[in-house]
Amino acid sequence: MSGHSKWSSIKHKKAATDAKRGQLFTKIARDITMAARNGQDPNPETNPSLRLAMQKAKSANMPNDNVDRAIKRAFGPGDGEILEEVTYEGYGPGGCAVLVDAVTTNRNRTVAEVRHAFSRSGGSMAESGSVAWQFERRGVISLDKTVIDEEDLSLTAIDAGALDIEDAGLMIDVITEPTDLIDIKDELEDKGFIVTNADSLQIPKQRVELSDSDGRTVLRLFDMLDDLDDVARIHSNADFADSLLDEIS
Repeated sequence: MSGHSKWSSIKHKKAATDAKRGQLFTKIARDITMAARNGQDPNPETNPSLRLAMQKAKSANMPNDNVDRAIKRAFGPGDGEILEEVTYEGYGPGGCAVLVDAVTTNRNRTVAEVRHAFSRSGGSMAESGSVAWQFERRGVISLDKTVIDEEDLSLTAIDAGALDIEDAGLMIDVITEPTDLIDIKDELEDKGFIVTNADSLQIPKQRVELSDSDGRTVLRLFDMLDDLDDVARIHSNADFADSLLDEIS
């Protein structure tokens, strides 16, 4: 059972009613731009990563004009600013490892903001490679636990090629190979399951259990990082007590 996945599922649920809609649109738009650029293809039918990013936009009720502008930015002159993908590594309280994926037009600004979040939370940034080896990339498909038949989901997901099924508190996470993420997501939806979120994430090979005190501080760190416009995703091996996550849910 993954404490960090539970935090992620709580975050996704909060995002549905989050007042910071503009910031959410900014992050999704950057995902769309990078997916289109990296795939060298503006067509979501032939660019799975772009299709996934556009589905996130649809789920967030992002206007079509915003989506079109984000795709055009990948191939046109845009506003003169160049988006870059960068990953920062660090440690939070309790010794948990943290990876921060960012999409930025200004590396100096972004690293300063990320470093500030770590220092304010009693953590520290680390050298490149010192944390990343503790993770492996996987596809994660999240479904609302309260509206599905878990046994039916497990059978369908495994038949579709999923690696594992994980209880994430409010959600059930279907774990896949990154290359199978889109196909398995589509298969689940074809079978009538409603997918809340799907993404390619860094999953920890081992987890670090945190005390309630360290857990609260790490959650504040995650919130501070998530509030940064340039931060796209946060990955961690932190494992939180159920009682602590119940407090924030």
